[in-house]
Amino acid sequence: MAEKKSRAAARKIKDKWKAKVWYNLLAPEMFNKQLLGETPTDTPDKLVGRVTEVTVQDLTGDFSKMHIKLAFRVSQVAGQDALTQFVGHDMTSDYIRRLTRRKRTRTDLTVDVVTKDGWNVRVKPMAITDRRIQSSKQRVIRTIMTKLVVDVAAKQSIGEFVKGIISGDLAKTIALGCKPIHPVSRVEVRKSEVWAMGAIPPPIEPVPTVAPSETAATLEPAEEGPAPEPAAPEELTPEELPPEDKDEL
Repeated sequence: MAEKKSRAAARKIKDKWKAKVWYNLLAPEMFNKQLLGETPTDTPDKLVGRVTEVTVQDLTGDFSKMHIKLAFRVSQVAGQDALTQFVGHDMTSDYIRRLTRRKRTRTDLTVDVVTKDGWNVRVKPMAITDRRIQSSKQRVIRTIMTKLVVDVAAKQSIGEFVKGIISGDLAKTIALGCKPIHPVSRVEVRKSEVWAMGAIPPPIEPVPTVAPSETAATLEPAEEGPAPEPAAPEELTPEELPPEDKDEL
């Protein structure tokens, strides 16, 4: 009896997998809708809300960015494609540990920013100096980092801001801003989290095409009939004439 029950249970599991369909996970517009992978489901509604992680190396092929992980959440399903939205990034723990050495000071910061297109993002940069520094300098460095990150985010869209984080442009801006206080050997944006998404532009609807026959029908001139005869001018009685004309009469 036990064997029959186990076989029946195994048959039910196989039947569930047979009912599932594989869907393509596509990256958002900022990553040119690249294929992230595939995921199975029996109903498309269950895909919405799923989160997948990929490294920057998987998207761009850049081996030097293999320590950066990007997170995407499925927002909608169109046919066999599951469209995703960027929800944050993170760095591997072993990479962060390699940057922190003895006789160095690591200054961490957590700041909430708003991009030009209305995305609320929590950013967590860190600055590492080549030697130990005083806590007063750390406070000044945090103030500078906060101002720079907020200003950069306010001038850029979410796509430009994320690309600046991945490429290291935002880290270079922070390093240059902190240089007058103390030279910074390394700056990394170790983590980001999207708290609220901004306005996403709706898909562009195709312009309806008009058949050539319909266009010709609308442009055909109406048939010309005989021109109407001009109406004869009405004769006015002496009482209806203006005073000047009465004098002439």
